[in-house]
Amino acid sequence: MTEFFDTVETIDYAGPDSTDPFAFRWYDAGRVVLDKTMEEHLRVGVCYWHSFTWDGFDIFGEGTLDRPWISDRTADPMDAAKTKMDAAFEFFEKLGAPFFSFHDIDIAPAGDTFADTCRNLDEMVELAAGHMDRTGTKLLWGTTNAFSHRRFMSGAATNPDPEIFKYAAAQVAHCLSATHRLGGANYVLWGGREGYDTLLNTDMGRELDQLGRFLNMVVEHKHAIGFEGALLIEPKPMEPTKHQYDHDVQTVHAFLQRHGLENEIKVNIEVNHATLSGHDFHHEVAAAVDAGIFGSVDANAGDDRLGWDLDRFPGSVEDMTLGMLEILRGGGFTTGGMMFDTKLRRQSIARDDLFIAHIAGMDTLAKSLLAAASIIEEGELDRRRTARYAGWDGASDILAGEVTLQQLHDEVFESGREPEGESGRQELLEALIARHIDRVN
Repeated sequence: MTEFFDTVETIDYAGPDSTDPFAFRWYDAGRVVLDKTMEEHLRVGVCYWHSFTWDGFDIFGEGTLDRPWISDRTADPMDAAKTKMDAAFEFFEKLGAPFFSFHDIDIAPAGDTFADTCRNLDEMVELAAGHMDRTGTKLLWGTTNAFSHRRFMSGAATNPDPEIFKYAAAQVAHCLSATHRLGGANYVLWGGREGYDTLLNTDMGRELDQLGRFLNMVVEHKHAIGFEGALLIEPKPMEPTKHQYDHDVQTVHAFLQRHGLENEIKVNIEVNHATLSGHDFHHEVAAAVDAGIFGSVDANAGDDRLGWDLDRFPGSVEDMTLGMLEILRGGGFTTGGMMFDTKLRRQSIARDDLFIAHIAGMDTLAKSLLAAASIIEEGELDRRRTARYAGWDGASDILAGEVTLQQLHDEVFESGREPEGESGRQELLEALIARHIDRVN
């Protein structure tokens, strides 16, 4: 097999003082943090689509990245897919990322018919299985692309045409089975065009019911084929539609409860989607943990001044520390992990730029993990948070439903007390976070 990244060797840990862009400064896979190795905590994965199926094109210009399996229009589509897969697993192995993820159409080209498409996917899945056995790379999750083809311009599960609903269902059934064959830990359902651009032509209630039935069918199929991984919905408030139905974690949780799916489906939280919905990443994690639906994370970043999905590599240790803190408080990952749903900037055209970006991103996650673990081990933040609610220890009868509103009225009326509250100490706690980040080693 000819190497695509022939200027890069296996990436090793070199320590915080290293200036080598092709070495880890903070990501030390075997380092034990809070009784687990760093690799076990982070469960880092590389996405197939942005890294190998996208050539840098945008709506203003053609592709810029060196991806010959895309640029060579004369190549047989299956031959190109095999070349792409060779390069992908070379990258996974050299980087040392334990996981990867894919859409069905990322790894196999479409055929003339749905049956042909399925046969192409089956062939590429067998090839992927061989690469996985050879390299030890595992599948964090698979997913279906039911949004790029023009048939899905009005949605997949929420489409007004039942024939397109059926097509999407068939596609998901086949991809879920492929994910199962590869031992995937999860299966993600991102509602790419499950939403609307205008209510003038949209029956929102009908579409939400269609989506609920679709997801119930996915759950039924999961159990029918014996897939033991988690099903995950990926919330996003907008883009490509004006209004996405899976707006944020709490919206998804309410939807799952309405359709009896709260014990069957969890969430895959993307950092950039959280900020697009007006939330901090750590808010979405905390909301998911509280609801019992935290599953996995797409680790990336946006830009505060741009209102669309940028999928930048994570670079803010502070932001990721706050998210990692909530993840650790919630017990950490089980089936999920940190998937780099990230893409290079269009000017980063050197082949090895893909390594530099992932190395830096993994170092950001690793340093954030160390800072969050330090905060938890010290315990001061949690002690202060617990102490803030200490008054409720003597007021448990209120939450137990043993006191009426009128009784509270009478108590306050007769007591003459005028409570004033205490300082929330926000600035002190922010300084505490900064102190732990500064002293990571």
